[in-house]
Amino acid sequence: MSDLRRSPVGQLVNRRNFLQLGGMGLGGVALTSLLAEQGLLAAGSGPIRPEIDAARPYAARPPHFEPRARRMLMIFCTGALSHVDSFDFKPELVKRHDTPMPGQDKLVTFQGENGNLIKPLWDFRARGQSGKMTSDLLPSLGELADELCFIHSMTGKSNTHGPAESQMSTGFILDGFPSMGSWVSYALGSESQNLPAYVAIPDPRGVPQISTRQWASAFLPAAYQGTPFNADKPIANLARPASISADADSATRDFVKFLNERHLAQYPGDTELSARIASYELAARMQLAAAEVSDTRGESAATLALYGVTDPNKNKAGFARNCLLARRLLERGVRFVQLFNGAYAMGEGVGNWDGHKTIATQYPVHANILDQPCAALLRDLKARGLLADTLVAFVTEFGRMPTFQKGASGRDHNPSGFTIWLAGAGVKRGFTHGATDEFGYRAVKDVTSIYDLHATLLHLLGLDHQRLSFYNNGIERRLTDVHGHVVEAVLA
Repeated sequence: MSDLRRSPVGQLVNRRNFLQLGGMGLGGVALTSLLAEQGLLAAGSGPIRPEIDAARPYAARPPHFEPRARRMLMIFCTGALSHVDSFDFKPELVKRHDTPMPGQDKLVTFQGENGNLIKPLWDFRARGQSGKMTSDLLPSLGELADELCFIHSMTGKSNTHGPAESQMSTGFILDGFPSMGSWVSYALGSESQNLPAYVAIPDPRGVPQISTRQWASAFLPAAYQGTPFNADKPIANLARPASISADADSATRDFVKFLNERHLAQYPGDTELSARIASYELAARMQLAAAEVSDTRGESAATLALYGVTDPNKNKAGFARNCLLARRLLERGVRFVQLFNGAYAMGEGVGNWDGHKTIATQYPVHANILDQPCAALLRDLKARGLLADTLVAFVTEFGRMPTFQKGASGRDHNPSGFTIWLAGAGVKRGFTHGATDEFGYRAVKDVTSIYDLHATLLHLLGLDHQRLSFYNNGIERRLTDVHGHVVEAVLA
């Protein structure tokens, strides 16, 4: 003890000034708390958590700043769409077709050793006034090149479908984190009080590899998980039983409402009871609204033909109906719609874009399903004025190699550089950002990450990705974790 007292620290800290300093510290904590409660702390200095009314969890809430978009559509091509066969034109890949990739002798990727460079299996051509080169694999989407904002330098953290799908939807390669749609509906609520704030539309053929975790709310309140249904399979148990008339059904709901209100009057101020009653009433309203939004019989013949709803290919017609459902949900105020193209475990790789073995025969099957309906959805959103305040993101979990796999006629997984595109509110039209190398192997110019993508999408919705937060297990959690920057170059 005597040595400590003689030390510089001991001379600075004795019993008296220790108590003084401790009291000052507690006072500082109290002052900070008071300033925070009164909103007097400096802007941008801490997390922002929305104030949520338990009785109205989907009520619209203000963004952090003026948004460019009011709602969002995410189109997710599961299985990993090959960027070098669709949107990322590489003349050098054509020039060096069927030769080894320089500097990558015996390159081993996800499924093993790679063979030679292989040129795109579909010709590229200039599209629109922008002259953007896109391939004949997706000609209808190519025609919309002047509407699209391409990011060719996207990178991910995993070369495995499940973790990569998870990162694109939740920001993390591990399970147990909320999807982007959950974060957005938690932050902003919905403009519709009769439909879910967040709807996931799985492909008619099945679900993605990580299944319902694509639209899970994880540690966010359960109200903000995605509600899955599609045009062919509406919400389960939605229809009124044939044995109950419409009048009897309505009278029953009115009677239940009367009983609930009477019960609530006996317990004034019980917020848990009022929230529970409100949730049941919301469910009833959603049942009625969901039946209406899924009913496309009022759509014109021209609209149905535009989407391909009457196509003889049942898989294409099913996806077309889902695209039409997406538009109907967006125009009715649903905040976030996640539309999936492709399904997992369909046998022989025919269910999604996982082109390992026979890409030349596999991809045209998927392209025929995706191209016309997806392009029609964009055209329809624009024609109705919805694209002006709807943000669209077309994504996939990673890209594919510029080489063929050794002993196969397909391309292996490639998270080192791939393409996504944006459209609609707040983004540049007919614009290209970033680039992969001369073969499409690695992102080399303006390299972007999925964290950056999520930061940018939240920014366009009026949300600060660094401050949108939820406290869980002792950690301030964010969609972008501790990473991410807004890609300013793509903003209009």
